[in-house]
Amino acid sequence: MDRRSFLKTSALGGSAAAATSLAAPAVAQGRITWRMVTTWPRNFPGLGTGAQRVADRITAASDGALTVEVFAAGEMVPALQSLDAVIDGSAEMSHGAAYYWQNKSVGLSFFTGVPFGMTSRELAAWMRILGGQELWDEVYDQFGLQGFMSGDTGTQAGGWFQNELTGIEDIQGMRFRTPGLGGQVWQKMGASVTNLAGGEIFAALQSGALDAAEFVGPYNDRALGFHQVRKHYYTSSFIEPGLATELVVDKAKYQALPENLQAIIRDACQAEYDEVPSEFYANDPIALADMVDNHGVTVHRDWPDSILEAGANASRELLVEILDSADPISKRVAEGFVKNLNLLRTRTENTDLTFALARQKYFDISDLG
Repeated sequence: MDRRSFLKTSALGGSAAAATSLAAPAVAQGRITWRMVTTWPRNFPGLGTGAQRVADRITAASDGALTVEVFAAGEMVPALQSLDAVIDGSAEMSHGAAYYWQNKSVGLSFFTGVPFGMTSRELAAWMRILGGQELWDEVYDQFGLQGFMSGDTGTQAGGWFQNELTGIEDIQGMRFRTPGLGGQVWQKMGASVTNLAGGEIFAALQSGALDAAEFVGPYNDRALGFHQVRKHYYTSSFIEPGLATELVVDKAKYQALPENLQAIIRDACQAEYDEVPSEFYANDPIALADMVDNHGVTVHRDWPDSILEAGANASRELLVEILDSADPISKRVAEGFVKNLNLLRTRTENTDLTFALARQKYFDISDLG
């Protein structure tokens, strides 16, 4: 799907959504309808489609006992106000990324993507097995919310730039779109950082309001049209090594549901956490090849060492600041993250990385198919 087609679909959906946005959640003959607001354009590959699949899974598995209606970014509320819509009761569910809300609690950023932090598999291990979910629950309890991981992009792309980067001096003063702790790292490195919702980035690049931007990866970035206005693409992010999306629900309303409906919500999110990365892994290489072969994009797989070193130093400095000065709950989150990253990276670096390097070096089957 290209940029124009899904943005057109999103615009067409807006008028119908506006007519129903103020209605209370429906309850008829024991059936409930909940409203999900998202940070994504309607039909947006991987993320918007993932949100819709969560809703469809819940509706189907409950046989309509809990029907979820999806409102894409801008249809009920602006993209970056979706969590507030759940807090104020105008929606029951929000689908987005936890680091969008770090102004509410810096601890939320640790459940999305941390610079030089956990890969998606490491994050899942921490969340499911090693106490991460319990820490996340503490953070969201402050706002009357319950969070579930509901998708995973894998390691994201580094971003789109006007020119090839030769060193740290090239990013001084650069107007760069990137969110969360990663945005703070780029700012420490010398960039001028802003956050915009996905559907707003293209226009800012096209107008020159932004010099550079990162969003997710080839599958999404092609749909948003970034390759039309920037040609230098860095394909491995050091600030978002394993981004997770979230489904957030009103906790009191969730706990008031029958146990089977609570379980359906949990299981639907679990299923999408595994489905979404499959969609990205399948489509990222196809989208990247198209942008290179048909649109003149130049791919850079390696960052200059001075940028990586500066990014790593800034990332460590930021973690120290959070550990020293954050509120008690966010500090506990950061401590749990650091402890478990130190554990889990040994598995990745001793096993997965060793295999990947060996396969890259010795196993060439490009001539076989």
